[in-house]
Amino acid sequence: MVVSNRTETAVRCLRKRSRQIQTRTGAGITDGILHANMEEKRRDETKMDKMTYGTIEGVNKPVSRIFFGTAGTPFKNGGDASELLDGILALGINAIDTARVYGQSEKSIGDWIEKRGNRDRLVLLTKCCHPTPHWEKRVSEKEMRKDFARSSELLHTGYFDIYLLHRDDPEVPVGELVEAFNALHAEGKIGAFGGSNWTHERIDAANEYAYRRGLIPFTVSSPNYGLAEVRGDIWGGGSVSLSGPAQAEARTWYAETGMPVVAWSSLAAGFFSGRMKSTDAGRVGEFLDPYAQKGFAAADNFERLRRCEILAEKKGVQVPQVALSWLFHQKLNTYAVISTHSPARMEENIAALHLPLTEEECAWLNLM
Repeated sequence: MVVSNRTETAVRCLRKRSRQIQTRTGAGITDGILHANMEEKRRDETKMDKMTYGTIEGVNKPVSRIFFGTAGTPFKNGGDASELLDGILALGINAIDTARVYGQSEKSIGDWIEKRGNRDRLVLLTKCCHPTPHWEKRVSEKEMRKDFARSSELLHTGYFDIYLLHRDDPEVPVGELVEAFNALHAEGKIGAFGGSNWTHERIDAANEYAYRRGLIPFTVSSPNYGLAEVRGDIWGGGSVSLSGPAQAEARTWYAETGMPVVAWSSLAAGFFSGRMKSTDAGRVGEFLDPYAQKGFAAADNFERLRRCEILAEKKGVQVPQVALSWLFHQKLNTYAVISTHSPARMEENIAALHLPLTEEECAWLNLM
């Protein structure tokens, strides 16, 4: 496989970042999945052992391979999610995904953090600079700082473990954004940073800029990724996916660089929830919202769902577990964003981390 100069640059950039962190913390950073070795208060060890962890350059604690997604209720409406969040944390999920644009999500999370006093146990990821409701782009240092100030107020913290640009604006030179992120990092406001819904080419260009100037690069990315192939720009504003044959080059880049992927809609916005069957193609409106219908309700995805059902029955597990296991068996350094109203359902999702699939089964699930 031929590796481009830019890919080589990205790899060097990430390795350099690792050395910078080792120098600053006095601790080595290892690759791959780590089992829980949390220095915070010990929780239920039986449940903790089910969760697996990875490292993300710039984050000074292990990161659970599942991020808890908070774009829906009760978070979106600012409701009290304390019991739900308590249950999720007790399962060993210490990573929380939110965004300035997710309604009152940051407020719900922040209220819980303030009540529990547990900020040091969490990996907080929030996102900035989403377009306006009229899709006017707002990717700039000014908007990054504006969103940071509001998110910081709502989340009751002056520091985010991971800070991402929610969308890209290709008209803005990457150097300006790399410089802005580095400034926030130097001020002690953010740890790792990167882009959500950024193409790998733009991330590559940003990291080449950083490498040539001795700056900190992007060390995390959050595109869509999962077994289902998304159709079009599901959310608008330039959403980016790694799924499907057309994205093979992007997946190769991620595999070669080891860039962490925080995959949103990893269960295709409920398509693989298990509630909807492969025979329900004629009544998807009963199970999926309009965005999910637009993005995932296609014949090839229903066939993937049918094959998940077959394999789930064979292995005595649930459909979501098969779909998630497929994701974690890919060659990318993947973390999955998953939402649920039930810690019990999340515990089932965690079990997918340990569900074995052969290469042949993975290929069959993906219609190969």
